[in-house]
Amino acid sequence: MTQPKAGDPVWVDLYTADPDRSIAFYGELFGWTAERASEEFGGYITFRKDGKAVAGGMGKMEGGVEGPDQWTVYLSAADARATAEAATAHGGTVVVPPMDVGDLGAMAVLGDPGGAGVGIWQAGSFGGIETAAIVNDGKWRDHDGAPSWFELRTRDYETSLDFYRDVFGWNDTFAMPEAPGFRYTTIHSTSPMLGGVMDASGFLPEGAPAGWTVYFGADDVDKAVAKVVELGGTILSPAEDTPYGRVAAVADITGAGFHLGGDVA
Repeated sequence: MTQPKAGDPVWVDLYTADPDRSIAFYGELFGWTAERASEEFGGYITFRKDGKAVAGGMGKMEGGVEGPDQWTVYLSAADARATAEAATAHGGTVVVPPMDVGDLGAMAVLGDPGGAGVGIWQAGSFGGIETAAIVNDGKWRDHDGAPSWFELRTRDYETSLDFYRDVFGWNDTFAMPEAPGFRYTTIHSTSPMLGGVMDASGFLPEGAPAGWTVYFGADDVDKAVAKVVELGGTILSPAEDTPYGRVAAVADITGAGFHLGGDVA
């Protein structure tokens, strides 16, 4: 990725009940390889595509953070501890307190005022995603198996936008033209926009939490969806064409949800 701005999505990682099955699933789906760190780093998994880091993973540990299997999106911050303090001052919560990760950087996980979890990554020797898809003029580039879009779906649209502006320094957002039932703001006003915030108050099922989701690129979204099912995953929302490409929502073999995105069929 190019040099990130404050608040840019820079990393994603998987919290999974079964690291071995997850490694096999994503290896078959995207051609990812996996490296496990030493016990010093809790056996953290780094997924790579063509040798470049694209995502991380961590198995659930006894006494660790409770929660469903899920992907977490991390936003860039110059100072993880100061950002966590700012989050609590602006109505957020700290789920995982800031901690150093060797010389790689520092991380934390927050809860925003709308109830969505989001990570902080303060880069040290490791900056984050080393390859990522870019959506430009409606076309996806360098995208198969790469993180391509990062999206917050929330019932607290205005409050959440204020939170991310105040805490992460989003000062270049772009509010897309509103339509009935549609409100969306992108993180940047110019390409590459990287992601955005959707007002999901009209379609999130009752009881379903707000949350960030990651889109992974696919050369052929329909084939990728079929592969997900073949590998034991599930379809959450069938593939469909949108003005921004063909997308689908799926869950992996242990139930962690994510999206697939590619060019219109």
